[in-house]
Amino acid sequence: MRYTHALLAAVSILLTTLALGGDFQKGLYAYDSGDYETALAEWQPLADAGDANGQFGLGQMYGNGFGVDMDDDLAIKWYGLAAAQGHAQAQCNLAVMYQNGWGVPQSDAEAVKLYVLSAEQGVVEAMLALGRHYAMDFSDDYDPVRAYKWYGLAGLLGDLSAGVDKEDVAKYMTAEQVTEANGLIEIWSKSNTELLLLAKK
Repeated sequence: MRYTHALLAAVSILLTTLALGGDFQKGLYAYDSGDYETALAEWQPLADAGDANGQFGLGQMYGNGFGVDMDDDLAIKWYGLAAAQGHAQAQCNLAVMYQNGWGVPQSDAEAVKLYVLSAEQGVVEAMLALGRHYAMDFSDDYDPVRAYKWYGLAGLLGDLSAGVDKEDVAKYMTAEQVTEANGLIEIWSKSNTELLLLAKK
């Protein structure tokens, strides 16, 4: 069983769902209670009608084998449809699939592209993944400025370990690089004040 993180309950706070023949909140309650049969019954019609939250919910179920047989092809399908609509957590979970080669050819480039889309919307898991990716000094993508930025933002959004990771990266940065990275953090923060306020509640 794989769990690609992200509590559906947290996602539902930020996103709204259309009433398209199913009830996302009812499905969410059932999902959180382990009643996957009801969750599937509520989310399937939503997903079929094009609702991104319903599609994401089915992606979670098939990607982890919760109440259904684990099926990477269906997980990719539903995550992909939701991600194409801008669903931040679906983008992150799809990135995990690409990073690990689950149901798709392994592709760090595709994973990073999706992580960036997700992280720009405030998904901490995606920010941490990008921090780790850019902090690998043996990689062609090594970029301490971007690693510092993403770790710094994850810390601002409440991740307790991100501050330590940021400081570890900073040990190998010049003062100019740290200034540049802090400037990037400030730019993102000014554009996402609502997310930062939610994180502090």
